[in-house]
Amino acid sequence: MSGDGLLVAVDSPVHRIPAQVKLVALFVFVLAVVSTPAAVFWAFGVYAVMLISAVAAARLPATVVSRRLAVETPFIVFALLLPFVATGSKVDVLGLQLSESGVLGAWNVLAKGTLGVVAAILLSATTSPRDLLAGLERLRLPATLVAILSFMVRYLSVVSDDLHRMRVARESRGYTGGRVGHLKAVAGGVGALFVRSFERGERVHLAMRSRGYTGRMPLLSVQGASGAQWTEGLAISLLAVAIAVAARVVAL
Repeated sequence: MSGDGLLVAVDSPVHRIPAQVKLVALFVFVLAVVSTPAAVFWAFGVYAVMLISAVAAARLPATVVSRRLAVETPFIVFALLLPFVATGSKVDVLGLQLSESGVLGAWNVLAKGTLGVVAAILLSATTSPRDLLAGLERLRLPATLVAILSFMVRYLSVVSDDLHRMRVARESRGYTGGRVGHLKAVAGGVGALFVRSFERGERVHLAMRSRGYTGRMPLLSVQGASGAQWTEGLAISLLAVAIAVAARVVAL
């Protein structure tokens, strides 16, 4: 298994869906999940089954998905605190007096946050950064934003390597970190990294201008998605919309 960024490079039906279709599908699915009333528990169970089926179809290892779910940790901590700090009527849970609205709010954050993060993981693990940029371009994102994002993807590793070399050089001169007095050295390193990156950006821009750059990048993709690909890619998202509508009707 090899990767390009967060991509898990395997062959699956989900990987073959064009990036613009997956971007629209993610947006529609998340919108449906967020609009679902928190008290309609069965709807979130159906969403979870749908996502698990999509992850299985994409042949993503469970370890990869679970490891990337760690990004949700701050939301989990916030959700676990809600039952203790929220006001309103209290309920007894395992001998603890918890806020009823806080418990529902915690469930709301955990359920919707987890579903949204898993959907985003599915997108990032099945689509390369270049394909994502091409998809955004096909969705008519402003060309300037696409160019900025493409340079960010291209030079993020370069800046990271600069930062690593500066850290090694700093530590080879006796820096160990952990003391307030060393903040000056860290601040100096950050400033030097910014100046170096800014100067590199100027050199890259001049090199591009000398090669005929006029302010618009070449198209990343000229191939669109077929009707069958749109239908296949949006199937789960449209089903999620139907579930969200049904859940709101039940909640009334």
